[in-house]
Amino acid sequence: MRPMPSLAAAAVALPMVLSSVPALAGDTTLGPLTVSDPWARASAGMARAGAAFMTIRNDGATDRLVAADADVSAVVELHTHIKDGDVMRMRKVEAIDFTGGTETVLQPGGLHVMLIELHAPLKEGETFPLSLTFESAGTVEVTVTVQGVGAMGGQMGGGHMGGGLSHGTTN
Repeated sequence: MRPMPSLAAAAVALPMVLSSVPALAGDTTLGPLTVSDPWARASAGMARAGAAFMTIRNDGATDRLVAADADVSAVVELHTHIKDGDVMRMRKVEAIDFTGGTETVLQPGGLHVMLIELHAPLKEGETFPLSLTFESAGTVEVTVTVQGVGAMGGQMGGGHMGGGLSHGTTN
């Protein structure tokens, strides 16, 4: 029969176990806007670009994401994908609109925050701050969690893929 560990031993071990689990991003609010699950994919090889994704819920009047900034890259742009003949291409947009009462998913193959000229590869499990500037609500900083190279979104690889959700408009 194995001896049961003491409560004191468990109290010491639990924080060590929890510190090895990547932190789950919480919601960040700025006025009527709620930013959920900000994430990025780990860099593939020596890739010099990456992207950040998230879900943004707007419970107020229409607002626009007009800028983003992160120290992990030299350039940060707002992007979308468009169909050019039979090919999907990324394009820079000046802003992303968020209609009141909707949830917009920034996701692979759609709207996203592009990180250009990365200073170092994005590594799975790491986090980095991302500043988002909205036309009306102002600026908020979120913490982006880097997931695996082939991640498709949400916390720890799960999450929403936009089923039935608005994907915003671009200007």
